[in-house]
Amino acid sequence: MSDGTTLLFGLPGVRVERVERLADGTRVVHVATADEAAAACPACGVVSGSVKGRVRTSPRDIGYGEDRIMVRWTKTRWRCREDYCERGSFTEAIAQIPAGARTTRRLRTQIGAAIGEAARSVTEVAIAHGVSWPTAHRAFVAHAEGLLREPEPTRVLGIDETRRGKPRWEHCTETGRWVRVDPWDTGFVDLAGDQGLLGQREGRTGATVIAWLSERSVPFREGIQYVAIDPAAAYASAVRTPGLLPNATLVVDHFHLVKLANDALTKVRRRITWDLRERRGRKIDPEWANRRRLLRGRECLSEKSFAKMWNQIQAEDPSAQILTAWIAKEELRTLLATVRLGGDPHLTRHRLHRFLTWCIDSQIPELLTLAATVDDWWPEINAFV
Repeated sequence: MSDGTTLLFGLPGVRVERVERLADGTRVVHVATADEAAAACPACGVVSGSVKGRVRTSPRDIGYGEDRIMVRWTKTRWRCREDYCERGSFTEAIAQIPAGARTTRRLRTQIGAAIGEAARSVTEVAIAHGVSWPTAHRAFVAHAEGLLREPEPTRVLGIDETRRGKPRWEHCTETGRWVRVDPWDTGFVDLAGDQGLLGQREGRTGATVIAWLSERSVPFREGIQYVAIDPAAAYASAVRTPGLLPNATLVVDHFHLVKLANDALTKVRRRITWDLRERRGRKIDPEWANRRRLLRGRECLSEKSFAKMWNQIQAEDPSAQILTAWIAKEELRTLLATVRLGGDPHLTRHRLHRFLTWCIDSQIPELLTLAATVDDWWPEINAFV
């Protein structure tokens, strides 16, 4: 076959021997190794001249025009005659097709770009290129890692977890066992600049945080002055690891505290509904119909809307636990607003005492848990200023 055909095929390290067309129209390109370095032992680097045999593989490659092509690569298996080399034999490999690879590097590059740059789904690209989903996903990961750069230092680092789907099980090819994939990821965000998401790791443990931070440069870790988290003991323990973030102050994000208060209010509402009706809430139930008003801030409700919510729930809940939980939520929001606006310490302590007293006096289990959480994390909450 002429050199022009090899040049047109364009796969470095091989030369085209011949091209044939099968009955179904598939074009088969037969290639042989053209890279002399492929005869060098991967262990000792000595070029071998002893042929052990020949093998033929069919690595998947990019298409030609609108059609796919099939590659047949005839390569040599060499013996390594060096006495000090423990490797007895090896098979040729080139940069485009490393040892054990079933796809060419240019195909993987094309797949990764199709997913990452064109925003196409992994499944769609895998089908279009005739590869499996894991192969396409690995190509995308390699493409993304090539574009990622070390994040710039930031004064304020945010750490939070994100759930991605349901827990699932994957088969580990090394151990042969089924491994549960953690549905939670930990994200690291620049809260002081415009870098956005700095990194993301599977899992939401302290070890996950320590591993990511340990990979960052010393100037990056020393430049962090504040670390904002939700009330998660695992994250707090990781941030406080000696020498990890020497200049960082741990703070608790107020958003998550309000969310905890809303969650406690929702739990009280659902429990009262079960106690009153022995079923889940329906739209005919006042506490269910007002569930969204309960979660909104008082300043966001008109007088008419607030009065409607208050009167309907008060008439339906003789224990008054739902409205008690709503007041606790609003007391916490008032407390956090005082801290956030830099209120004087005396007023802050007064409102903290008022919130804790309200929750404790209510003896509502959900509010007792909320009060305990706020009390335990108060130094970090107060530092959010």
